[in-house]
Parts: sequence; C-alpha cells; structure tokens
Amino acid sequence: MFGLGRYFRLFAAFGRFSLANEMAFRANYAMKVLVEILWLGILLVFFDTLYGHTGAIAQWDRYQFLFFLGCYYTLEGLIETLFLENATDFAELVRTGNLDFYLLKPVDEQFLVSLRKVDWSTAPKILLGGVIMTYALVALAGQGEWVFDPLRALAFLTLFVCGVTLAYSFLLLLASTSVWLVRNQSLMEMWWLFTTLMRYPRDIYWGGWASPLYVFFSFAVPVLLVISVPAEVMLKGLDWRFVALTVAAAALLLAFSRWFFFRSLRSYRSASS
Repeated sequence: MFGLGRYFRLFAAFGRFSLANEMAFRANYAMKVLVEILWLGILLVFFDTLYGHTGAIAQWDRYQFLFFLGCYYTLEGLIETLFLENATDFAELVRTGNLDFYLLKPVDEQFLVSLRKVDWSTAPKILLGGVIMTYALVALAGQGEWVFDPLRALAFLTLFVCGVTLAYSFLLLLASTSVWLVRNQSLMEMWWLFTTLMRYPRDIYWGGWASPLYVFFSFAVPVLLVISVPAEVMLKGLDWRFVALTVAAAALLLAFSRWFFFRSLRSYRSASS
C-alpha cells in the first residue's frame, strides 16, 4: 500500500504526463480553452440579460448571483479537470477489458480510475471562476453589502470542498454502473441534469410546482446543496442546519460511493473470463 506522499507524487506524475500530451497538440489545446472562454461569455450574457430586466431573482441581486455563477464555474472546472474524463472513460475500460491492467497495479483502484488523467484544457475555468467571485465580492463590499469575515471565509472554503466531494461522489456512482450496464450513456446524461440544477440558487426552486424538486434535490439527492450552501454562507451568513446537512451529506455520500465502486468491481468480469 502506498503512503499518502506517494499518492501525491503519483498524481503529480499523472498531471505532467497529461500536460505533455496536451502540449503535443497546442492548437487543439488552445481551441478547447477558447471554447471554455466562449461558454463563460455566454453564461455572462445570459446573466446580464436576466438582471437587465429585474433587480433580484429569488432574493439574489446582481452581484450575489454573479458570485454564485463564479462559484459554480470554479467547481465545474475542478470536476472537469480532475474527474469527468476519467469517469466517462470508465465504461470503455469495462467494455474493452482494459480495466484489468488498472486492477493489477499496486495502487488504490478508486484513486487510479478517478485521477489517471488531468484535463488541462478546462483548468482555466478554475481561475476564471475565482476572478468572477473576487470581482463580485469587491462590488458588494463597495456597496456596503458585504464585509470580510474570516469565519465565514473558512466556512465557505470548507463547504466548497464538501460541494466538490458531493459532485465527485455523484459522478463516481454513475460511472460505477458501467460494470453492469457497460454503456451507461443515459446515466451519464443524468450528470448533466445534475450540473444544470447546480447552476442556479436553490431558492428559485422553492414555491409553486417546483417545490417538490427543491425538497427532493436538497434532502434525498442533495444536488442543490453543492453550490448554494457555500455561496449562501459567504454572502448571507451561516445557516447551521444546512451547513451540517452539507457536511454530513458529503461524508456519507463519499463513503457510500466508495463502497458502491468496490461493490461494482466485485461484479466485474475481466477480459480473460
């Protein structure tokens, strides 16, 4: 069993190898980065159009929603850079039997399957999201609507990590079903549904016909907690009920997704069987 330091060095080696692969086709890398920037531009235009017609949406004003958008973009960048390509490739490993080669390595299987590739073309999203969040906070501070609080900042960082953990756990659960379904494209489409739900504050789902969605995706499948709770803590103060719920959900779902992943591996039949 590798020590923790060895896993960090192994992950760094994965990152260097992935970067070398990207730099072998620099024009392709530049185009992929440009697409991500254009996608951010579309999101910002959509955001500006909305707030050109209203002062607030579900009690989120312009700069609060801009901070939320930056938070979402940063988290999406982390997930896509570290985990998404690995998760979507898992079905192909199962189908071709190439998963055998990974299971023979003296490394934790979940670590190897989850982190063997780093998608550097989506890494700029992390930086861009951070810039948007910083800009929004400066604007709110200038209006006297936000004051820096070390406790809230620490709570935000902790809950953001919990949000990343929740998103990763959802992705691992969906990917693990490949062992039984082989091609799990329909279930991976569910991941895009989850990211669409994460893109908006959970408050907009409360009231009217959408209230069941709010309840289900806050408590049964806590997708709406991933971005909303960290952003609310940073902007609106601590709500200890949802803070506790988010931390507990992250810990439980991470443990369950790991169990489910290894349970799926026990059902895997190698290429030689």
